[in-house]
Amino acid sequence: MTTEQPQIAFLGIGLMGAPMASNLLAAGFPLTVWNRTASKCEPFSGQATLAGSPAEAVRHADVVITMLENGDAVEQVLVAQGVIDALKPKALVIDMSSVQPEVARRHAALAAEQGAGYVDAPVSGGTLGAAEARLSIMAGGEPADLDRAEPVFAALGRCTRIGPVGAGQLAKLANQAIVGITIGAVSEALLLAAKGGADPAAVREALLGGFAGSRILELHGQRMLDRDFAPGAPARIQLKDMRMILDEARNEGLTLPLAQQVHNEYLSLVANGHSDVDHSGLLLELEHLNGALLGSVGRGPKE
Repeated sequence: MTTEQPQIAFLGIGLMGAPMASNLLAAGFPLTVWNRTASKCEPFSGQATLAGSPAEAVRHADVVITMLENGDAVEQVLVAQGVIDALKPKALVIDMSSVQPEVARRHAALAAEQGAGYVDAPVSGGTLGAAEARLSIMAGGEPADLDRAEPVFAALGRCTRIGPVGAGQLAKLANQAIVGITIGAVSEALLLAAKGGADPAAVREALLGGFAGSRILELHGQRMLDRDFAPGAPARIQLKDMRMILDEARNEGLTLPLAQQVHNEYLSLVANGHSDVDHSGLLLELEHLNGALLGSVGRGPKE
């Protein structure tokens, strides 16, 4: 006897949301999609139901997934545009956006007032991980709600249960602190090597085999060498995440000097007109600061 797949409403068909929605369809879930820019939903016409509003999208949904740019966008959709009010009793909201932990807790409380469950489940892995259904999913919520979410997560990647509501967002902040700081470290290391006369591509290759090896050095180090800064994760999103890290640190009475410095560098990168480059484009700010290009091995800026 087969169990009928739950009806899913997916809100947010962007760089990450589009491949995630495709993977849910491939796994056999009936899907309704909505996006603020409606044209982004058109590729799903004929495979999924296209909704005219977020409240319309969730009206018959057993599971509601939000994959939006920031906490303000999630607040706008869930609260101002009536998604929580439109939930079916016993529906499950899964917010896979990156938002402040306290926002997740407040939305969980609002969902509970409607008789609905809530899981905060931000992800790491970028657009490639989304496309290949191998996202790292960091989930917070009640055990029963996490159990209900597990078949959905299985179509998108690998889920780690972190703790109660809000804990998933804390794990994502930890992830983004490591990502942002490591991008800064890789940028500085490769520029240092190149400016001194070493081949930065060879330096990267050597470091990958040692203790400094990392996914950031492997993937984003290559992006820096290729000067391929088409956004997988835009710099403005990394800046938003660094700001949330510092806000949460202040709430907990912590001082995080490395996170603060990297935040300031992303702030300058965005202020200099690079809000939509990939977050590995932090190299551009370092080059601007030093008047030197990574591709100019052992020399100053290219003429």
